[in-house]
Order: sequence, then structure tokens, then C-alpha cells
Amino acid sequence: MPVDDLWYLNGRAADGSRLPSKRHGRGKRWRVRWTDNLGETRTQLFERKVDADRHDANVRADLSRGQYIDDRAGRITVAALASLWRDAQLHTDSTSVRVEHAVRLHVLPGLGAQQIKDVRPSHIQGWVRDRSTVLAPTTLRVVYTYLSSMFAMAVRDRLISASPCDKGIRLPPVGRGSRVLPTAEQVHDLARLLPARLAATVYLAAGCGLRLGEILGLEVDDLDFDVREVHVRRQLKVLKGRQPFLGPVKTSTSARTVELPDVVAVALRQHLADGCDAVEVDDDTDRRRPVRRAARLLFKGAGGEPVNAATFSRTWASARGAVGLPARWGIHGLRHYYATVLIHAGASVKTVQLALGHSTPTVTLNTYVHEWPDVLDRTRLLIDGALGQHETAAMPAVSRA
Repeated sequence: MPVDDLWYLNGRAADGSRLPSKRHGRGKRWRVRWTDNLGETRTQLFERKVDADRHDANVRADLSRGQYIDDRAGRITVAALASLWRDAQLHTDSTSVRVEHAVRLHVLPGLGAQQIKDVRPSHIQGWVRDRSTVLAPTTLRVVYTYLSSMFAMAVRDRLISASPCDKGIRLPPVGRGSRVLPTAEQVHDLARLLPARLAATVYLAAGCGLRLGEILGLEVDDLDFDVREVHVRRQLKVLKGRQPFLGPVKTSTSARTVELPDVVAVALRQHLADGCDAVEVDDDTDRRRPVRRAARLLFKGAGGEPVNAATFSRTWASARGAVGLPARWGIHGLRHYYATVLIHAGASVKTVQLALGHSTPTVTLNTYVHEWPDVLDRTRLLIDGALGQHETAAMPAVSRA
């Protein structure tokens, strides 16, 4: 990989002086030539020899270590990178829709036209500042995770040498806020105000901690009144342009068995008193073998069809307002109610995690850590119990000389 002087020829004059080339004094003087990792001959021009020598040394080192990155690879735009990244993900259908929405509305307008090699941490920080004016801190963190993952893929594929998201980007803090929890009376009132065909959904959320999709995807065979258990095996999903269909649960740990309290069992027995007819529905629970089958879903729409989550939300809004709960407070709030009841009764993090179907105890702890009551007081009692039974040893006076 020679460094060539383009202003002079290789030969010399009779007097020993160097022979100037036709381009002597014009353009950049020094040229570096090398063969890249794909076997292509590459060149780059420099004005100063010191810069050419440095580039030559760096290229040699990168090639020998297998860390060479073609500077032309980074010329693709952020929009093109986003498309490559999305195509490589193993997202479920619903997650793919959310990701597409977030990238289209919040990543591409500000960064999409830039070449990825030109994106600097300052550009990312500016993007964060701009998006923080329209997105809640928690939502912004989710979208930033997508963006960071895109650039991480570009680094792995050797399109760029480093990610601009790895340089101490500051995100707006997420406030803990206060979670609105209903009273027991409000829970019962919600069930009373919903249509009879949907009333038991309240008790499955507040008494078993099920998500709405899990509730609407329950079939009669998922209930075991003798053992007093509910088996969560699938959920009812809704995608744009498609009728509600059965699909896999949110995560592998979301498939679980939940204890069936008496109050929930009574509500479900009343719900099933008039029987439960089957309804034809697409079942994509096993993505490799999707089928259309008859399902004895516990909950159906007014016309006997699977319940559409959007339709449920409109029905829910009326009942929620009537019992005095705030706007935008959804049935997921009853899942928080369930978790809080367990925690305040002394349940461990692991117990709550398994009941809710969280992927890890960390998720549970991060969500509900402030609900474990009197943690500081318990810590003090433990230390006082261990050390307070003995007289404190006399501490030597501290000299101030």
C-alpha cells in the first residue's frame, strides 16, 4: 500500500533532480493506494504527507485485525438503514405496526435523509430534544431504543465504526407519577355498568391480573373450576384491515396458569349460566400452522362475533366515567390493582412476576417497586434487630488537631 507523490515522476533528471509531473502544483499531492477486504483497489488523496502516512498505517492495521470498514458503506441514509433493520426483526404483527408507526412519524422526519456516516451524537441529542416536545418521556425512550438498535446493527455489519447513540445521549427523566387505583366498590360498579356479556372481564382483570387481549382470547376450556385455575394460552389480537384473531401471548412467560379466586369464579359461573356458543375465528397461535376454527370464546360482541378491542374501549369509557375514574384510564388499570393487592398482602417480587406473566422479576420490580410498603422502615427494623441488642461500643474521640 504505497503512498505516492503525484507532483513528481519516479525517475530523475541527469543532474539528479526530481522530474515534475504534469499535475505538479495542482490538486492534492499525496495518494494512498490499498486493496480492501473485498479485493478492490482503493485510493484516497491528501494534501499533506503526514495525513497520507497516517491513513496508510490505519488501513494496514484495520485490514490485519479484520476491522476494516469501507467508508462507502456508510453512505446509505438513515431511512434505508431503518428499512433494513425492520426487515431483520422478529417482531410480532402488532409490534411491527407499532415500530413502523414510531419510525415513520418520529425518526424519518428528522434523521431519515442523512447518511449514517454523517450522523453525530450531537444530531441524536438534537433529535431527542425535538421529540421530547411531542412525546412523553416513556414513549421517547421506546423510540430511542429503536433508533439505537438501528445504529448498533450498522456497527455489527461494519457500515460504520461506532454508533452515535453510544456517546452519552441524555434522555428526559421518567417521573414516577402516581398510579390511580380504584376502590373495591368502583371495581364492582364497573362490572355492574358494563353490558352483562362483558361484566366478568372486570373480575378477570382485577382478580387474576389478565391483560385485555388475554381476557378476550379465553375459551371455556381454559377455565378449571375444580382446581380453581385459569390457563392463559393465547390472546385475541386486532390488526388494521383484519378481523380479530387469536395469536400467541405477549411473551413466553405470559403463557401461564393463574389462581382463580372465588369472587372471579362466581362471576364466571354466572356469565356461563346461559351457555357459550362457538364462533369461527382465525387462530395464528402457532404461526407455522394458522387455522380457522370454532372457538368457545368466553366473551363476544353484541352480534356474537369476537370482541374488537376498539369497540370494547368505547363501551368501557362510559362505565369508567360513571364510577369517577379519570379519562384514558383503561382496563389495564385493574391489572395494576391486582398487582398492588398482592404486594400489599406481602407477596414477593417473584410471586407477582409469575402471576402477571412478566418476562423477568426486574420488570416487575421496576414497575411496582414503590408499591412495596414501608421498605425503609423494614430495613431499619432489620438493622436495629441485628445490632441494637448490643451496647454500642464506645467510639474513640476524633482528634481535631
